[in-house]
Amino acid sequence: MHKFHPSAPPRRRRGGGFTLVEIMVAVVIIGILAMLVMPALQKSRLASANNRFISDLRVFAQAFESYSVLNGGWPPNAGSGTVPAGMDGEIRHANWSKTNSVGGLWNWDNNNFGITAGISTTGVTHTDAQMMAIDRRIDDGDLTTGLFQKIGSRFTYILEN
Repeated sequence: MHKFHPSAPPRRRRGGGFTLVEIMVAVVIIGILAMLVMPALQKSRLASANNRFISDLRVFAQAFESYSVLNGGWPPNAGSGTVPAGMDGEIRHANWSKTNSVGGLWNWDNNNFGITAGISTTGVTHTDAQMMAIDRRIDDGDLTTGLFQKIGSRFTYILEN
């Protein structure tokens, strides 16, 4: 039998807490799960930005084509982020003057860069490969041909060549 010795340190009972090893294992597992989820999350965010860009582009194209039919021609040229004259009612609601989902500003081109009418975006933060993915969805997948092209540093959806 063990006798109680007054000089012996009291034994500590393990409480309901976690050990350092258990906490470290949990952190490592959470880290691995986060590494697996991040690429899917980034891909989803990119797809969402592309979808938003395509949707806005279609809305703007329809507004400019309606203007052309009603007025017998395209509105005058306007700079990046500037709503073209006569388009206030159609465009302002769609945030023409704010940064778009690919990181650029919308721009109306009338008789610029060898095209008669086109909707451009300038200052894009997406890579050319990401913009090519947009081109594959709305055009021919080649940024040098078709209706959606890279012209200089801008990406332009051509309404009339």
